[in-house]
Amino acid sequence: MPVRYFPALFVLLWATGFIGARYAMPYMEPFLFLTVRFAIAAAILGTWVVVAGNHWPSGRGAMHAIIAGCLIHGVYLGAVFWAIHRGLPAGMSALVVGLQPLITALIAGAVLGEKIQPRHWAGLAVGFIGVAMVLWPKLSIAADGITPATVGASILSVLAISAGTVWQKRFVGTIDLKAGTTLQYIGAGVLTGLFSLLFETHTVIWAAPLGFALFWLVFVLSIGAVLLLMVLISQGAVSKVASLFYLVPGVTALMAYMLFGETLTLFQLCGMVVATLGVALSTGQKRLATLPSR
Repeated sequence: MPVRYFPALFVLLWATGFIGARYAMPYMEPFLFLTVRFAIAAAILGTWVVVAGNHWPSGRGAMHAIIAGCLIHGVYLGAVFWAIHRGLPAGMSALVVGLQPLITALIAGAVLGEKIQPRHWAGLAVGFIGVAMVLWPKLSIAADGITPATVGASILSVLAISAGTVWQKRFVGTIDLKAGTTLQYIGAGVLTGLFSLLFETHTVIWAAPLGFALFWLVFVLSIGAVLLLMVLISQGAVSKVASLFYLVPGVTALMAYMLFGETLTLFQLCGMVVATLGVALSTGQKRLATLPSR
């Protein structure tokens, strides 16, 4: 597949993660589910590394990959799943996470030296407005789950994936893709496994939807979409890659409409158009200047 199709494919695959989570959460607690997911993905990718004869990174490189994995997968997904499990409306959580491209751009500018042009800032702002329009009908301000703890977890999640994306670009870009991702899942799995031991009952209701969700999230998300994300980060400016996340809520809303019969209003459709315009403003220009990595 030509590389130019990678961004669209990534958005499509990443959006299915929220659908898969919806199938899984009634049957398994979030930290346990994530731990099992990361363990299976690490085993598959690790076997692939050995069979293909790829090189494992040095101790320092391995540690950087583990840190990136803890941030991008462990803290980000763990905090989002925990907040939703504790009653935070998914729309509220998604709106907070929608700040990720803006936060990533700020961090990338400070750490990587990426020069953010006015047009790019405008695109990020327009994209967030589009995301807010898509999610607005799903917000429930009166929900009991909106507490300092759940809102704080959502804020932690967006900070974690933003920092992890920049860490991946800064320190992990030269590591073999499969080996680095394997180590990321090992680090994330240890983290979520620890939280599962401390805070969960490990009750599992074995059912077909759980098996389907686990299969899909491991192979399509943890392997397919995440490898695509790592390729995009390595080949492009981090702030531009992050802007693709603005398209995810709209695609997810379309999937939920088709699969679960959720409402999809004209206002939301207009929001998708606005979010797409924001991404176009952010990415439809020459490559952003980046200082050489040290």
